[in-house]
Amino acid sequence: MSELLIVNTGGTFNKRYREIEGDLAVPADELALEGMLVHFRGNVDYRLIGLIHKDSLEMKEADRALLARRINEEAHARILVVHGTDTLHQSAAFLEAQCPGRRIVLTGAMRPAAFADSDAMMNFAMSYGFLMADRAPGVFIGLHGLVRPHGQISKDRMAGVFRAC
Repeated sequence: MSELLIVNTGGTFNKRYREIEGDLAVPADELALEGMLVHFRGNVDYRLIGLIHKDSLEMKEADRALLARRINEEAHARILVVHGTDTLHQSAAFLEAQCPGRRIVLTGAMRPAAFADSDAMMNFAMSYGFLMADRAPGVFIGLHGLVRPHGQISKDRMAGVFRAC
């Protein structure tokens, strides 16, 4: 069994510009994550699952139930979830109730990984390091230099950054 489960649910982290449509969309693939995971250079045993592929504003309770069910079907104790930032707290609270005994970090990005000035790689790497540094269970959010229990971090929508609260 792999040491780490990475679950991709979509969000801005994954968005790419569609030239014909002239917009940003969440594609049904894992290219953003696969591009980051090559930097592990074979040193991390992980399993990557693409599950939902949505902007988090489109996430419903059924999506959260699917995410929790999939996590519970796996034997992994450490799970890194890539998620959109707008409803990340709702999913974190849901997972805390549905996935006891797991160490879960939810992360995302304010700018797509495909953008040169994205925060995606930093958020992903920081969340991974935190996840692997301890075995204590809990549900955490990792963004913008912070990893905290999900109730101790919030999105400052005016500033476009996550802050400790």
